[in-house]
This record gives sequence, C-alpha cells and structure tokens, in this order.
Amino acid sequence: MDQVKVGIIGVGYLGTQHARILSYLEEAELKGVADIDFKKAMEIGNRHGVLYYQNYEEMMDEVDAAIVATPTSDHFSISLNLLRHGKAVLVEKPITETVDQAEQLVKEAGKSGLVLQVGHLERFNPAVEAVETMIREPRFIEVQRLGSFSARSLDIDVVLDLMIHDLDIIMALIKDEVSAIRASGIHVLSEKVDIATARLEFKGGCVATLTASRVHQGKVRKLRIFEPTVYYSVDYIDQEVVVFPLDRRQANVKTLRIQKEEPLKKELRSFLDCIRQGKISKVTGEEGLQALRLAHGVLKEAGI
Repeated sequence: MDQVKVGIIGVGYLGTQHARILSYLEEAELKGVADIDFKKAMEIGNRHGVLYYQNYEEMMDEVDAAIVATPTSDHFSISLNLLRHGKAVLVEKPITETVDQAEQLVKEAGKSGLVLQVGHLERFNPAVEAVETMIREPRFIEVQRLGSFSARSLDIDVVLDLMIHDLDIIMALIKDEVSAIRASGIHVLSEKVDIATARLEFKGGCVATLTASRVHQGKVRKLRIFEPTVYYSVDYIDQEVVVFPLDRRQANVKTLRIQKEEPLKKELRSFLDCIRQGKISKVTGEEGLQALRLAHGVLKEAGI
C-alpha cells in the first residue's frame, strides 16, 4: 500500500491537529473529515481541500483508516463500527469510557487482524523515548502533569483526561505488576474531579507518585525517575532529559542531546507504518486497555 486513505472523525482541537499533519504526510491521503458540528467540518475540510461530512459513516467507503478524535463517550461505538467495517483505527485516549468497552474493542481488532492504536501521545515524545532506553532499575518515579483550566475534556475526570498519559508511560517503563494503589481527588471548577494524586506500589518494590491538575496556573509536564546511582529529570514540554548522578558530583550532570520532533507527527507516522508495513503499534489496543484499567483503579481508590 503506497498511501493510506484516512478520514478524521471529530475536528475539535486534536482532530484539527491530525488534519494539519495528515494533509502533508506522503504516506497518507486525507480523504475527508466529519463532525456533528457541520460548520466545523466544513471549515476544516475546506482548509485542506477535502470532503466534509456531518455523519462519518458517509465517508466509510472512501477510507482505509480513521482517526477517532471525538469526546470519549463516543470512542467505543464509533471505533467498533469502524473495525467491523474493516478499517484500521487510531482512537484518542482514553481508549473508551469503561474497561468492558475497551476489552470489546481489543477483541474485535484481534479477531479481524486490524490495527487498533491508542493516542497516548507522550509515548512518542523524543525525551520519553530517550529515557526509556536508559532505565535499568527504577526505584522511585515522580510525575507532575499540571495545566490551566480548559473547557475541553470536561466529560471525564482529570485521571482519564491527564493522569492516564503518565500511567501509560509508567507501565511502559516499569513492566511490573501494581500491588497497591492509594489515591485522592477533588472537584474545583467542574462537576468532575479536577485535581488528583495517586501512589502506585509495584511488586518489585518501585513506587510512583503522580499529580494531575487542570486548574494550575501555567503548564508543567515533569517526570523524574530515581535509580540507585542516578536520577533522570524529563521535561515533556522542552523535550529535555537531564541525568544527575547520585554521588553529588555536579561535574557529572549532563543534558542529553535529543532530536526534537512533534510527537503527534511521530504518532501518525507510526500508525501509518503499522498499516502499510504490518509493524506492531507502539501503543496497542491492549496497552490502551491496560492504562484504562489502572486509571479506573485510581478512580476507585479515590472514591470517584
């Protein structure tokens, strides 16, 4: 397959960014966009010179694959319908609202042999990719994901909106079973939980603490990983990794050279390569399901 014919379902903020990138990638042919807000679909369709629809099913026969960038409540029904019609799917995180729904999607994709990738964007952050190759014996992980209030994603709690990114990354780094979860959360500006903290204990002894807030002044995206002789400080935003030896020798502190690149572009290229070349997705449906299970475990422990 030379080019993958792709449609985008949902052209809010994220869907618009997908359209921007897909419009120029050589591996893809953007065939159309769909949104229940027809004016928005028309705006983005005209911007990129493609067809636009209010009902995504009208473009089903024109595409090989689709990006599902709708509100989370629609992820399951749309993705399942696409898979049953033989279309590869990249669904934004979280994969679905419930674990049962995610299990059904994973089962359907497995039965049909279709690509089901989940949009855990930070897995494609060059800084995360760099540190992932260096981790050997993590003992303690600390994560802060803080952002200012936005009207986007208020249909879900901050755990499914923001913290799930880092739950996914931690599971990719640790590759161990969680033995205990402690969590708490509070409402601030919405009907959902806007600030949440979690402590994860792993069977192998590693401990991770996470804080997620969508009512912070400014934007913070930090990951710190402590090993017996070194710790890594990762800045998602600046795509920077600083390595600190734990022998107090400041001269040995080093900043890694990282080739910066837009994570969404890397994510889309990975999705297209999976379709064109049969590669295994970096964030499979199974991994999206794993992150969702853990997120629901945090919500349960927080009494949400």
